[in-house]
Amino acid sequence: MLLEVCVDDIAGLKAAVEGGADRIELCSALPLGGLTPSAGLMAAAASMPVPAYAIIRPRAGSFIYSADEFAIMKRDIDTARDAGLPGVVIGASLPDGRLDFETLSALVAHAGSLGKTLHRAFDLVPDVAEAVETAVSLRFERILTSGGAKTAAEGIAALEEAIAVAAGRISIMPGSGVTLASIDQLWPRLSITEVHSSCAIAMTETDERLLALGFATPTARRTDAATVQALKAHLAAAKV
Repeated sequence: MLLEVCVDDIAGLKAAVEGGADRIELCSALPLGGLTPSAGLMAAAASMPVPAYAIIRPRAGSFIYSADEFAIMKRDIDTARDAGLPGVVIGASLPDGRLDFETLSALVAHAGSLGKTLHRAFDLVPDVAEAVETAVSLRFERILTSGGAKTAAEGIAALEEAIAVAAGRISIMPGSGVTLASIDQLWPRLSITEVHSSCAIAMTETDERLLALGFATPTARRTDAATVQALKAHLAAAKV
C-alpha cells in the first residue's frame, strides 16, 4: 500500500519526505484543490529521494480550458520535465462533465514518457464506467478520485464501481478526506494499492497585521511529518 501525500510548499515537501511518503503530489494552493506549483518548488522536489508528480492546473474553478490555458499547461508540463520530475497530474472536462478526450489526448502526448495521474476532474463525470475506460485508453497510470463525493469515505460506492470497471488495468487511488480516522472505511474493504492524503494538521495565524492586510488566513493546514508517519504505520499494521 503506497501513500501519496499532497503538498503545496517546501515545508510540506520536506515533512512528507521525513514522514515516509512513497510519492508526492506537488501543488500550490491546496485549499483550492491544488494548482500548478512554481518552477522553484518543482526543482526542489526533483532533488528529494521521493518521486513527485506536479499537478498541471493553471487556475481554480472548472476543468474546462481555453486554447490559451491549454498552451500554458503544455509549457508547465515542459517545466516539470525540465526540472527532472518523473510525472504529472492532469485532467480536463467537457461542459457536461465528461472527460475531454481531445484535450487529454494532446496533454498525454505532450507529456510523453512522464508518468501520468488523472486528477479529480474524474469526480465530475456523469458516467463512471465510461470515464474509467477513457482513462485506460489514454494510458494513465492511475485515477485520483473521491468517488464524486466530498470525501472518499462518502464516495465509496462509486469507488467500488470504478475499481470493478478498472479490473486491474489502471489504479484507482482514493483521495480527499483520507486520514487515520477514515482509512479503515476504505481499506482493506476496497481493492486498492495506493491512497492519497494531505496528512495535514490545523495551524493558527496570530500575526494580526498579516491578517488585516489579507496576506494570511486565520487558519491553515500544513503537512505534518508525524501524521504521515502515523498513517504509514497504520497501513503497514493493517496489511499484517
